[in-house]
Amino acid sequence: MDEPHTTMMMKVACLWILITAASLALEANGDATKYTAMYVFGDSLTDAGNNKHFIDSIAKADFLPYGIDFSEGPTGRFSNGKIVVDFIAEMVGLPLLPSYADVVAKGESILYGVNYASAGAGILPETGYRFGRVIPFEGQINNLRKTVDQLRGQLHGNEVSKYLANALVFVDIGANDYLNNYVQPIYYPSSHIYNVEQFADLLITLYTKHILEIQGLGLRKFLIVEASPIGCSPIRIHNMKCNATLNHMVAMFNTRLKSVVHDLKSNYPGSTFSYAPSFQVFTSLFDNAEAYGFKVKDKACCGGSAGSKGTKPVCFKNTVPCRNRNEYLFWDGAHPTEAGNRILTALLHNTTSFYL
Repeated sequence: MDEPHTTMMMKVACLWILITAASLALEANGDATKYTAMYVFGDSLTDAGNNKHFIDSIAKADFLPYGIDFSEGPTGRFSNGKIVVDFIAEMVGLPLLPSYADVVAKGESILYGVNYASAGAGILPETGYRFGRVIPFEGQINNLRKTVDQLRGQLHGNEVSKYLANALVFVDIGANDYLNNYVQPIYYPSSHIYNVEQFADLLITLYTKHILEIQGLGLRKFLIVEASPIGCSPIRIHNMKCNATLNHMVAMFNTRLKSVVHDLKSNYPGSTFSYAPSFQVFTSLFDNAEAYGFKVKDKACCGGSAGSKGTKPVCFKNTVPCRNRNEYLFWDGAHPTEAGNRILTALLHNTTSFYL
């Protein structure tokens, strides 16, 4: 066996040992969660269906082939199956979370948490407006306030405080402020008003304000996730390479975000703030995709070739997807497959202390 092949085989073995160890540890500890619930804030990477009831929104995934491998079928998740927050809920011993829209529409239980994420949303209220109605970060927090009011009607005062203090807050938002705002000067004025550094500062100021608003409602355990490397999605890849300009912009935001989390840890000792380096983790996953079992990393399983003008961020209704979905890193032009989400979650667990 030649040396390059041997090296690759050893690398594959090491990577899978890492993932398997993480999975076994999570399975062993899944029933011993210290979290009472989980509250999710984000965009299409974490949306479980909050946009599906909006007639005036096109940012939806409540139709096949979305959810083709999900037990409940198409729910609004932008994947063929589970998304990262589904795997994290399993990790910490919680059931899959209902979207806030389903809580309102169907009266689903809120006692294990709620998913407020909205596809197309960002930190800035105007981000994603071209998709029609989306729920920005501020709007998601307003929905959390309504949930807290509901809890106060279901639990006694002291129980509510303890319940909230032991819930996990998952926040993954900010990438859309670039992808569906700053880099689209035809539709948004932000790039004409702010340079890249100023825009990152603007986002971080609002982000910090919103985190403290959540903290002010009584929540104390935060998992803050970096904005993803949007330059590595099929709609932005060119010749198997990520768009470095886009990733550089997002990296500026993440550098500031990491600093904010450090400051929050120092200034609010009664709360826990864990930082998840998802930009770094996903970039590594992309660079080593073959070693993780992915044969295709630059094309969408549902939606076509990489980087072509015809490739869309999402796939159309009743599109026939690829059959070998576990071999594709990306489900559509902007979102990972269930297989991609599973490995990404395991890798995040190995670099983050949110379960400890």
